[in-house]
Amino acid sequence: MAGTTRPRHSAIRTRNRLIGVAIAACTALSLTGCTSDSSKNADAKDSPTPSASASTTPADPTEAAKKAAITTYHAYWQEMEKLYADITGEAGDIDRYAASTALSSARSDAKSVHDRHLVHTGDVSVLNTTATAADLQRKIPNVQLTSCLDISRWKVMNTKTGKPAALPSGRLTKFVAVSTVERWPKGWRVIRNEPQGKPC
Repeated sequence: MAGTTRPRHSAIRTRNRLIGVAIAACTALSLTGCTSDSSKNADAKDSPTPSASASTTPADPTEAAKKAAITTYHAYWQEMEKLYADITGEAGDIDRYAASTALSSARSDAKSVHDRHLVHTGDVSVLNTTATAADLQRKIPNVQLTSCLDISRWKVMNTKTGKPAALPSGRLTKFVAVSTVERWPKGWRVIRNEPQGKPC
């Protein structure tokens, strides 16, 4: 499944810590929003009533898992935008969509950015999100995703001067990211979000 919609919405320390971490290269931290797919339902007013067999056919669990994982990943980026935009690091509900490495990285990297008196404004566009694999037989089912993250409109601002922060020239503002989303007891959670260091 691919998503191209946008939500409203500095040296990369380690490969496994970008996007919450991608920001870390923007200032000596590298930057890494999320958009969610908006699917339009056709007007069913004049469509025929589905047959009984069609209405009772169960949904493909793998496809349902992929769709849920993509939705969660896009929501994760919406919360990342809120987290990085708030100098106190209190805004948003990142815990609802991230866990494990993704959550700890998001919080620690946001704090590192804020400690430099920087915030991120604007938004991240999550483009062409695709589920590349799904393993529902594991104790903790997971789905692997690949996306193109566009951070060109995610601006880094200095809260002391009110001006844009100086960023490395030649930094990637549109790059491939690979993530892992797991189904936890309280719902799907992004547990890893890794930039691949190549443009998209």
